[in-house]
Amino acid sequence: MIRYDLTCDKGHDFDGWFRDSAAYDAQAKRGLVSCTVCGSARVEKQLMAPGIPVKSNRKAEVASTMVGGPPDPRLTAMLQMVRELRKHVAENAEYVGDRFADEARKIHYAEAEERGIYGEASPDDAKALLEEGIAVHPLPRLPEDGN
Repeated sequence: MIRYDLTCDKGHDFDGWFRDSAAYDAQAKRGLVSCTVCGSARVEKQLMAPGIPVKSNRKAEVASTMVGGPPDPRLTAMLQMVRELRKHVAENAEYVGDRFADEARKIHYAEAEERGIYGEASPDDAKALLEEGIAVHPLPRLPEDGN
């Protein structure tokens, strides 16, 4: 993998990871590389210094820092909407955990009281519910869900 420092025609700086130089060139030529801030497809590589690794038996004298581009306001707004959706579900539905598929069937076949529920289901269970005509919708994951 190779990391390139990139800039768009509007002056936004960001980085991108590619399999190799040819992969970057092919994606850029097809307009598949776009600015993370404004979405512009007019992107160029910036001048970069080569990365020279230090000896593996030496401690780095300076802590390395990770740098990211500025947040995309569209992504920030979308994440806020997803957080609000998940909060609404949590406040207005019953959490049934890994019993989701069973509870959804009971409600669908009038074996349990009708109510909103949420929980976990395997992809196979979700597919089976849909095939039975039981409406289910996955809740989008948030970045903090993986932490």
